[in-house]
Amino acid sequence: MNKETYLNRFNAEKKKEATLDYLYHLQEQHMLHIPFENLDVIYKTPILLDVQRFYQKIVEHHRGGFCYELNGSFCWLLEQLGFDAHLISATVQKEDGSWALQDSHAAILVHLDKRLYLADVGFGDSVRKPIPLTGETVEDVSGAYRVEQLDGMTYDLQKQETTWKTKYRFTTDEKKLQQFAPMCEFNQTSLDAPFTKTTLTTIATETGRITLSGTTLIITAGEERRKKEINEQDIPALLQKYFYITL
Repeated sequence: MNKETYLNRFNAEKKKEATLDYLYHLQEQHMLHIPFENLDVIYKTPILLDVQRFYQKIVEHHRGGFCYELNGSFCWLLEQLGFDAHLISATVQKEDGSWALQDSHAAILVHLDKRLYLADVGFGDSVRKPIPLTGETVEDVSGAYRVEQLDGMTYDLQKQETTWKTKYRFTTDEKKLQQFAPMCEFNQTSLDAPFTKTTLTTIATETGRITLSGTTLIITAGEERRKKEINEQDIPALLQKYFYITL
């Protein structure tokens, strides 16, 4: 694995110092160029928790992945670039207010300038900037976000909608990649998992997002949102056109 090749994969600058500005740049560039996608889940290609395999898939084969792959590989890259980073687990809150499988989402904490920052390139349509664990609001084209502390080690990532809505809950405890093995298996095989029902590929753009969910293509740019039903035989061409994915 080569950190320079990985940086080239998402058009990132090469800098020697691990600064907050550089972390901002890396997270945004990663989300602008590497999609969140569950194609291997749908097509029954096993996803094993191995950073080398993630690197081959994302960097060498120009694919994306879901949280374990995207944040697992990004965390490795941050460490190679001199950041003090580690994986954490989070529990996603569903739209109806119920909770997904406990600790099944993998995200990243970065220790920088005596502060903790949440960094996440594997949650699909979400914030593109690292967020301090201080309650400060961070805004980008996807919305306004904050991390709210509940107790000594428990926090909520929240997005401002009509009110502040919790997206997921996490602790600061360090997790090793292999600790996500049962959750990764669940998200690949269970009928109750959100990723086993239909294909999903989504990527951030400078002004919005492009999402291909099953046979529905959604393109948002600023306040404009276009939704189109497509033919199944057109999916490979659209994956290539919008996400640069060739299966």
